[in-house]
Amino acid sequence: MTASTENALFQCLLRLGDNTLILGHRLGEWCGHAPALEEDIALANTALDLMGQTRHWLTLAGTIEGQGRSEDDLAMLRDVWDFRNVLLVEQPNRDYGHTLMRQYLFDHYHLLMLHGLCDSSDSRLADIAAKSVKEVTYHAERSAELVIALGDGTEESHRRMQDALDRLFPFVGEMFETDAIDETMAQSGIAPLPSSLRPAFDTQLDQVLAEATLSKPTDDFAHQGGRTGSRHSEHLGHLLSSMQWLQRAYPGAQW
Repeated sequence: MTASTENALFQCLLRLGDNTLILGHRLGEWCGHAPALEEDIALANTALDLMGQTRHWLTLAGTIEGQGRSEDDLAMLRDVWDFRNVLLVEQPNRDYGHTLMRQYLFDHYHLLMLHGLCDSSDSRLADIAAKSVKEVTYHAERSAELVIALGDGTEESHRRMQDALDRLFPFVGEMFETDAIDETMAQSGIAPLPSSLRPAFDTQLDQVLAEATLSKPTDDFAHQGGRTGSRHSEHLGHLLSSMQWLQRAYPGAQW
């Protein structure tokens, strides 16, 4: 593997790991605060699944980088501009409808990406994806069912879900951006082009929104910058100050 391919792989792994890390933290913020006990437990379990996947992706990223950084170093000792997650996952929870809509939109992209990674020419990525796809299949089924139930529920639940979709849809397009890193990964057979996943995503999205009686926004504007680290929302800085405070306050602390 050439140096340029190794660097592209490192960035690819950061993107995968940062997505699950940041979304897992967001879901963890609901612990003890969800609207029902069953939902509290379900969100906590989903967060734990995502954190487990994060460890695999960031551990491998540290190995590829070869600078001795562990998954904890990559999670806790990087600043905002070093993160490569999509902007969608760092958006605040707001109300429960926003949390579920954000989860649904990411879950179905995530599942498509993992299916593609199961066929990776790099057995390490294929193995992680094969383990993760079982968990994410459940995540995707659950979030779709809840979006449908609430979208096609009461007048109030429908209004909240439509508001969530309108607010979050401009963050969808970034998940399918394709840049030089993606091209290198695709040419090497390591990861699918994100843009190749969009048709399947749109087909599934249209089906779910129809059942949920929700209207998909027609504006195709897409926020960008998270995957490259060139632009994050102000929300990520606040999230990291909470997530990283113990390591920052007590450097090198272990327990």
